[in-house]
Amino acid sequence: MSKLALVIPTLCEADNIQVLLERIQKSLEPLNIPYELIVVDDDSRDGIEGLVQAVACKDERIRLLVRTGVRGLAGAVIHGWAKTDADILGVIDADLQHPPELLPQLWRALEGNDVVLASRYAPQGSRNNWNRFRHLISQIAIWMTLPLQRPTIRVMDPMSGFFLVRRDAIRDLALHPTGFKILLEILVRGDIRSAKEIPFSFGHRYKGRSKAGLKVGLEYLLLLAKLRKKRLRAAP
Repeated sequence: MSKLALVIPTLCEADNIQVLLERIQKSLEPLNIPYELIVVDDDSRDGIEGLVQAVACKDERIRLLVRTGVRGLAGAVIHGWAKTDADILGVIDADLQHPPELLPQLWRALEGNDVVLASRYAPQGSRNNWNRFRHLISQIAIWMTLPLQRPTIRVMDPMSGFFLVRRDAIRDLALHPTGFKILLEILVRGDIRSAKEIPFSFGHRYKGRSKAGLKVGLEYLLLLAKLRKKRLRAAP
């Protein structure tokens, strides 16, 4: 049976982590699959280490990795994936805006697909708690990905931060460790032959504050430039 490794990148998410881990465990239990939950913390020093270790003492499938001297969601995800032997890799945000209850549906959708993603833009997906400006920025960001996405595997939410992917599809891929949009690079550069979107309603942040800002936007533009350059080099 395939094994799942779900990475949870954290930065100052101590207020959310216990609730998230409990909901993930409850969601995965009916599947009866081997899995591990890997919390990768960027040296938050907010008490999260003790909270995760307390849960890990009761369940050896939960692990904590702490990175020092570096920060960034993509780098944290890559670090966590490198520390597991699982053949199915995944990521979920720690702010509870991604519903862990969707995990069984994502897992089942992997049959016949290389990547499955929780999608805010698929039919029946929603972003009701966003203001008009955030809607506009998100739609512009997605529009900018269209020239990079493969016509045969084009998805509506390439910016999603909640997805599962088969390790074989990215085994030979050196992913960029900076930025927040790791799924886009996987879709553009990975050995992806099929993808499926599962709609969900983007929730409110449970506690803490968003990490989005000008730096995140600049890193996204830099990623687009790098992917475009690689696409041009690969063109016949």
